[in-house]
Amino acid sequence: MGATRDAVLARRSWPKVTDAAPTDTELLELVEAAATVPDHAALAPWRVIALRGDARLRLGRALAEASGFEGAAADKLAAKPLRAPLLVAIVAAVHAHPKVPAWEQEACAAGVGHALALLLDDAGWGVMWRTGPFTRHPAVARMHGLAECEHLLGWLYVGGRSAADRPQRRTASRAADRFRALD
Repeated sequence: MGATRDAVLARRSWPKVTDAAPTDTELLELVEAAATVPDHAALAPWRVIALRGDARLRLGRALAEASGFEGAAADKLAAKPLRAPLLVAIVAAVHAHPKVPAWEQEACAAGVGHALALLLDDAGWGVMWRTGPFTRHPAVARMHGLAECEHLLGWLYVGGRSAADRPQRRTASRAADRFRALD
């Protein structure tokens, strides 16, 4: 049918990635493309934050703090951001607007995250969108430097692909069960 459809159907979540990652310049080019998602009133109610190196360690500490875990459980949680060399935080920046409700601004931010995941995948990177119970915890928000009107939607874990770790094809879609046409 088309290249876009083929790219969407080929996309997989890559839970295991190598240490390779796109540069900030390469990532910015993809973010510019992702920024073309529908955006009522052109508010751009989103931003992305690239976390590499020590920023991933700081995120791990913030997750452990948010959890209240101690010892081995805290250490295990703190290590999760080290699963990929690049984490891209997807942030919704919601502002009061007379014509654009908060949910629509959050949908725009989520659209940017989804488009960016597709673009990264299409560019040959392994990508997996991760969230968790501490995504919106104040300690995690502080670590990202979020403003009061901002909240985290999750992170794209990004790295190189290993042929040995290629994810299996997704199971059959249930789209027909979720589709309805009205006249």
